[in-house]
Amino acid sequence: MSACKSRLIIELKDSSRNKDNDIRLAPSENDLMYWNGEIVGPDETPYEGFVFKIEIIVSPQYPILPPSVKFLTPIFHPNINFLTGEVCIDVIKDNWTPAWTLHAVCRAIISILCDPNPNSPLNCDAGNILRCGDKKGFNNMAKMYSLEYASKYK
Repeated sequence: MSACKSRLIIELKDSSRNKDNDIRLAPSENDLMYWNGEIVGPDETPYEGFVFKIEIIVSPQYPILPPSVKFLTPIFHPNINFLTGEVCIDVIKDNWTPAWTLHAVCRAIISILCDPNPNSPLNCDAGNILRCGDKKGFNNMAKMYSLEYASKYK
């Protein structure tokens, strides 16, 4: 078995043992390299009370190379491309190390939902609203898009 698949099996076992109410991750039935996930919007954000679907694709070089992560649920956020779902976070770009797990990447995504970085936007509209200091306007837009596209958290 490859190092990549061994690592993914360990991560799957860890996630089964250590439940996280904010993150659900599982490989697809047919392919250990393709994972489906759900992230619960963090409290005190415009995403609170909503569930967002994500997709994680792992290359055979994982964990040496980072996974590819994207939102399947459209979301209004400066660090997430609204059309493609691409996520811009340093842990899957410049700061990747093999110590990171898929679960840790999801935790990093939750962190940017709490604290968006308007200076590194993939969604320029969201970034511009925040750079202008209109936090209330941003929150209203993000909440509106969450109501439109995301599932309610049960």
